[in-house]
Amino acid sequence: MTLHMIRLCVGCDTIEDLVAWHGNSPDPWPLHTRMAPKRVEELLDGGSLYRIFRGLVLCRQVILSISRVEAGSESHCRIDLEPRIIRVAPTPRRAFQGWRYLDPADAPPDLAETGGGDLPDDLARRLREAGAW
Repeated sequence: MTLHMIRLCVGCDTIEDLVAWHGNSPDPWPLHTRMAPKRVEELLDGGSLYRIFRGLVLCRQVILSISRVEAGSESHCRIDLEPRIIRVAPTPRRAFQGWRYLDPADAPPDLAETGGGDLPDDLARRLREAGAW
C-alpha cells in the first residue's frame, strides 16, 4: 500500500524559490533527514514527498529511493526525489518539526486533476482562503 511523506519547506517561500535553489538538474534531488522512516517499502511503492510552504501544501515530488548514510558517529537518512515538481491543490497545514507520514486519502489532489492549471501560488492561496476552491 502506498504511503506519502509531508514536510515543511524551510528557507523557501514559493515553489520557484525551491527550483532556483536546486537548479534545473535532471539528477534526483537529495533530501537529508535525521530520522529514517520505518515504513520504507510503503513510501517506495509510489509515494511522494508533499511540501508545505508558508502554511500551505503546494507541491509534491515522487520518492525514488531511501537510504541510511553513516558518517562517523553521525548518521542520517537520504531521500532521493524525482526532480519533477507536481503542483497540488493548495491545502492548509499547520507547522510541525521534522516530517510526518501522509495517508493517500488525506493527500491533496494534483492541480492537473482539479483543473487548476498554472495559477500563481498567491492567487491559489487567496482562492483557497476565500473558500472558492
